[in-house]
Amino acid sequence: MNTYNPYMSLPGITTEEMTFLHQATAELTDTQKQSFYMVYSGKRKSPQDILIFTLLGFIGIAGVQRILVGQIVMGILYFFTAGFCFIGTIVDLINHQSLANEYNQKMAFESFHIAKMGV
Repeated sequence: MNTYNPYMSLPGITTEEMTFLHQATAELTDTQKQSFYMVYSGKRKSPQDILIFTLLGFIGIAGVQRILVGQIVMGILYFFTAGFCFIGTIVDLINHQSLANEYNQKMAFESFHIAKMGV
């Protein structure tokens, strides 16, 4: 049994995300899992990165965190409304972990299909 877990090297990984990744890659071969890891680690966003970009909203660059997770329209809306008068920025500050998890689950789904088709 292989005890090496490459997901532990991902910055800021939570047990929830690790559990999701183990479930998502359960049916992949070892080669496909390596391919998945390579693709996923390149697309994944760390919750700490989302937190830092959210904090930028308090100095006048609101919405960067939304653009970073692929919500372009919402990011532009945040930018032109100063993060909905800082209320949206505060909500994102509290929910930065769930923003990152939601984005990372989408990227895991994409990475799974790329790994599945690649081998």
